[in-house]
Amino acid sequence: MTVELISSLIRDVPDFPKPGILFKDITPVLQDPAGLKASVDLFVQRWQSMGIEKIVGIESRGFLLGAPVAYQLGLGCGLVRKAGKLPYECIQRSYDLEYGSATLEAHTDLVKAGERIVVVDDLLATGGTARATIELLRELGAEVVEAGFLIELSFLPGREVIEGLGTPVFAPLAF
Repeated sequence: MTVELISSLIRDVPDFPKPGILFKDITPVLQDPAGLKASVDLFVQRWQSMGIEKIVGIESRGFLLGAPVAYQLGLGCGLVRKAGKLPYECIQRSYDLEYGSATLEAHTDLVKAGERIVVVDDLLATGGTARATIELLRELGAEVVEAGFLIELSFLPGREVIEGLGTPVFAPLAF
C-alpha cells in the first residue's frame, strides 16, 4: 500500500524543464501527510540496521527526503549543493545530466574518513548528479553504502552508472 500511495501522488509534468522531458513531480507527495510519511518510512526501514552514520541529501529535493530520514535514524544530514551555494571551503565536481550540465559542491568537512554514508535524492535518471555526489564523498574519504531515490526512471542508465561505481541503488518506485 505504501508504494501505491506514493505512486498515486506523483504528478507527470510534460515538457519540463524542456520539450520532450516528462518530469516526475514529487511535490504532491511531499504536500500530503501520508505520502511524506510513507516516503520517509521506506528509507528509514531500509537503512535502520545498516550501520549508516550520516545521510547526505542532494540539492534540492534530496534535502527534503534526507533530513527527515536522518532525524528518524538519529543521524546528521549533510548537503551537496549546486556551485556557489555553500559558505565554507568546498570541493567541486562538474557533470552532465539529461538536459544540460552542472557543478556540485560539498564542504570539505562534510564527512569524516571512513564514515558510512547513504546518498538520498528524489529521482534517478541518467545518474550524473548521483555519480558526482558519490565521487565528491569518496574524495573526502567516505564509504558510500548505498544511493537511495524515491523514483528511478528505469529506461535511463542511472542504475548502471551508480552500480558501476560499486554503489548499490535503492529505488522503491520505477517508471
